[in-house]
This record gives sequence, C-alpha cells and structure tokens, in this order.
Amino acid sequence: MNTPTSNYAQLAGYEIHWMDWGRAGDPVVIAWHGLARTCRDMDELAAHFAARGFRVICPDTIGRGLSQWSRAPDDEYKLSFYARLASALCDELKLTRVHWVGTSMGGAIGMVCAGGLVEPAMKPRIASLVLNDNAPQLAAEAVERIRAYAGQPPAFDTVAELEAFFRTVYKPYGWLSDAQWRRLTETSARRLPDGRVTPHYDPMMVRQFISHPEDYVLWSHYDAIEAPVLCLRGADSDLVLRETLDEMHRRGPGDKRRLQVIEVPGCGHAPALNVPAHLDPIEAFVRRAST
Repeated sequence: MNTPTSNYAQLAGYEIHWMDWGRAGDPVVIAWHGLARTCRDMDELAAHFAARGFRVICPDTIGRGLSQWSRAPDDEYKLSFYARLASALCDELKLTRVHWVGTSMGGAIGMVCAGGLVEPAMKPRIASLVLNDNAPQLAAEAVERIRAYAGQPPAFDTVAELEAFFRTVYKPYGWLSDAQWRRLTETSARRLPDGRVTPHYDPMMVRQFISHPEDYVLWSHYDAIEAPVLCLRGADSDLVLRETLDEMHRRGPGDKRRLQVIEVPGCGHAPALNVPAHLDPIEAFVRRAST
C-alpha cells in the first residue's frame, strides 16, 4: 500500500482537500464523512481497502476540515452543491466508476449523486452505494439534536477538554481505541483567535437546515438509483428508523432485491467504520458489486 497523500484542487470555485490512499489504476472507493466531521474519519476504512487493492479518495466537504469555507452559506451548504463538488472531483481525478461509502451526510450526498437528478453525469459513475446510518428520510427529533450541537460548536482551553467532549458526543460511534480518539480530536480541531480549540468546521454549515429544511428528504433521489445499495444501521440509531428501512425495501433502488440492510450492534449514529465488524461487510458488498 502506498503512503496516503494530502491533496488540494480548485473545484466549483473553492479549494477542496482530499486524502488519496492506494494506487492509481486500482478500483476506486470514495469515502465521504458526516455532517460536522472531516475526511480523516475514514482513515481505517481507507487503510483497509487500500491494503486490499483499492484506491480510496476521502474528501473534506466545503466548510469542513482543510477545505475552504463557503462565501455564500445559504446557497452552497446544501446537498446539491456538495454533489456538484463530487462531480468536479471525479472530473479532476478522471474517475469514471466508483464505489461510494458515505457516513450520514456523506451517504446523503451519495444518494443525490447515484440518483442523477441534479448531477446526471454522476449516476453512471456510481457502481455501488453504502449508506452508513443514513436513509432517504431521517427522524426529525434526531436531526434537531444534531443541528443543535453542530450549530453552536463549543470552545475549550485545552485539546484534552475537546477530546472529552468528542468522546461524549460521539459515543454512539461505538468502540474506538484511545489512539483513535486522540487522532479524531487532533484531526478535527482548530484554534480560535483567543487560543481556545473548537471543532474544525464552519458553524454556518448548519444553515442547510434553515435555508433548505427539506434537503434530507431524498425519496425521489433514492427511487432513481439503479446501483446496489447497502445500508448499515447502528442498532441504537435514533436517526434511521426501522419503518424507514421497511419503506426503502418497498420502493427502489431499481430491483428491490438490490437493497441490503445490516444492523451494527453496539452503535448508534453512526458506526465508526474502524473495526472488522464494520469493514468486512462493506468490503464483501463492494466486491460483489465489482463483478
């Protein structure tokens, strides 16, 4: 496996950052992080796939991590613009066929891309889609909970205090080692002008829920998907309801038998994708979709 590289490009008018794992020419996995997170959440998944003959592209969404922040938050912090960035990234890297693994918001972006309703060029590119605790409709109370903590990120005097906060708010991720918690903290922290540390994202990204309140109602996009879909649901998730999964089985994508659902024990929203119990089913699904 090649050493992962950190990369930047101008896409849709913004500098966007991504990590690139594996070798050019290998089958490609795009691994996209959740709402208030960064591409480094995908390190374990990327290392797993890169060691098994895949190239893995892990972007930072605009307004998160090392990607530039939006100059027009009400217009650009929304799924259709994120899908535009994904299409521009595929153009930049000359990617014609990819397997998409998305956690939470990353899964929603994948649905929009795979459906092809707003970025038609993306639909034939998506060979398979993994939704990590995401669905075409999300529980309203859980969305409000996420919006509340994401829209007002706390600030702390020390990195240790920030890590303690992350360990609390992301406890539903399931088991992480001490080293993984430390890396999660250090790769998603930034210092404020007063020297305190805070999560590494633009708080204005929460405007998505105000300016586009129906942005995560994605049934029309889901119904248009033809690629096989795997949904990983945290067994304790308050975001993806079982009745929503039932509806997903009843409608789309394409042949209804192409939807697979796996419940992940010991997790809520969302499985951290850092242990074999999370990674092995994704690998098996991607390999089946590759044949």
